[in-house]
Amino acid sequence: MSFLFLLTFALFFPTFDDDAAKKDARKEDGVVKKDVLPKPKKVENPASSGEIDNAIKRGIGFLLDHQNKDGSWGNARNTKDLNIYAPTPASHLAYRGGCTALVVCALCETATGDPAAVRALEQGEKWIFEKLPDLRRDTPDVIYNIWGHAYGIKALVRMHKRLPDDKARQKKIEEAIAYQIMLLGKYESVDGGWGYYDFKAGTQRPSSDATSFITATVLIALKEADELGIKTPEKLIKRAVASLERQRKKDNSYLYGEYLKYQPMMPINRPAGSLGRSQACNLALHLWGDKTVDTSVFVTWLDRLYARNLWLDMGRKRPVPHESYFQIAGYFFYYGHYYGALCIDMVPEKDRPFYQEQLAKVMLPIQEKDGSWWDYPLYNYHQSYGTAYVLMSLKRAQKLPGK
Repeated sequence: MSFLFLLTFALFFPTFDDDAAKKDARKEDGVVKKDVLPKPKKVENPASSGEIDNAIKRGIGFLLDHQNKDGSWGNARNTKDLNIYAPTPASHLAYRGGCTALVVCALCETATGDPAAVRALEQGEKWIFEKLPDLRRDTPDVIYNIWGHAYGIKALVRMHKRLPDDKARQKKIEEAIAYQIMLLGKYESVDGGWGYYDFKAGTQRPSSDATSFITATVLIALKEADELGIKTPEKLIKRAVASLERQRKKDNSYLYGEYLKYQPMMPINRPAGSLGRSQACNLALHLWGDKTVDTSVFVTWLDRLYARNLWLDMGRKRPVPHESYFQIAGYFFYYGHYYGALCIDMVPEKDRPFYQEQLAKVMLPIQEKDGSWWDYPLYNYHQSYGTAYVLMSLKRAQKLPGK
């Protein structure tokens, strides 16, 4: 059974009628009354800095033990009957590119004092320099390389900051970022933004509708490049922001993709279905100047993320995409929490410890015995990308001394 069939079945033929999915708005005496917005309970026994540090060290240890000989992370050697559609070797180069870039980001942020980790990071950086420029569209219908371009830019930004006195290296990195931005322009969806499938026409400029979360992922990476002084063409940004705004609903939940604009109340498009992507989408719009995404929006969606975390958790480790409640896919779990961690910096400083404690409470108990974290079985990429997301999240769960 192909992933294409599974994705189509899951998104267009939902197999459950969940009563909980109907409770976001209910009628009483003929009047629609909205539920009170959720608020997570205060963590009674928050994790200590030592517990978080230990989890981070174990996660780094896993990454060091599972680095490929060429310096990359992830491979295609672990297969199952329900594999994600990957029609060519270029699919796996794209997977490995995104996965390796995420690990490089994580090690740049967490492994500065560990000589073994620094050596692994240097090997990963070498792979990024050599292989990231080779990422291309897989086939007319598959555009997984977008993930590699976006996370490659994030990795290169961190590499640029890591050795600030090496000006020749920084110049090389700046050129590499500019090249990745050029490729993102080449693979932009025809209506603006980015997706990772083109099931329409397979045209040179992808004819598919953009998805909200990958457009947000790219926009956040481009803002990091912008802060280094590496500019993206203004029209590219404007089209992407416009696409994301078209997918935003009034409550700052987001459509899965523009192709679902006439089905806004499908489970996947409701607040619980958007729980793993609203964090990234809100952050992307805020960073690119949308003043309507203010502190109250970040607080509301952080509250939702932790108070209703079980919706995401029930999808974690399920092997079929979108088979869980609200059509949530497992691979949104750590993605959503990572961008949620970035959103913690968007709330007032006095409120951050509350959300840092929530984040640690979710992450620490589900670390695997081998030190990894994973949420969806994806060949042999899932443990590396999951661990990278969590390491960067836990780094932001560390409270400042005295706070």
